[in-house]
Amino acid sequence: MPQQVQQTDLTWLLNDLVSRVGQVEHAVVLSVDGLLVASSAGLVRDDGEHLAAIASSIQSLAKGAGTRFNGGAVRQTIVEMESSFLFVTAAGRGACLAALASESADVGLVAYEMTMLVSRAGKFLASPARSSSESPTDK
Repeated sequence: MPQQVQQTDLTWLLNDLVSRVGQVEHAVVLSVDGLLVASSAGLVRDDGEHLAAIASSIQSLAKGAGTRFNGGAVRQTIVEMESSFLFVTAAGRGACLAALASESADVGLVAYEMTMLVSRAGKFLASPARSSSESPTDK
């Protein structure tokens, strides 16, 4: 990571996103391989880890589609569910930002706020690559 940032600093950024954009219920920063880096308040660790794994998988599928069908780099992935939205955005080297928003969310506003957060703080959101000898359970 270019600069070491404490998880609490990232939590503060995520809490700010949740509080400023009323329809955003939870937000996480994750490594591209699906490990939870930080989460907003109110999201228990197990749920944060599960959300990180899901977001990583969805982003990976979107990247595969972009590569296979010449769509280019994935900027943002949005999943519309019956009662919520899941947004996933690339956020610095080796990291993503994911947010869960209510069904009443202004999709454009949430996408914009996530993009602005990444543009302001992307270098702090970067996740260092794991060494080949480190497994996900080594943490």
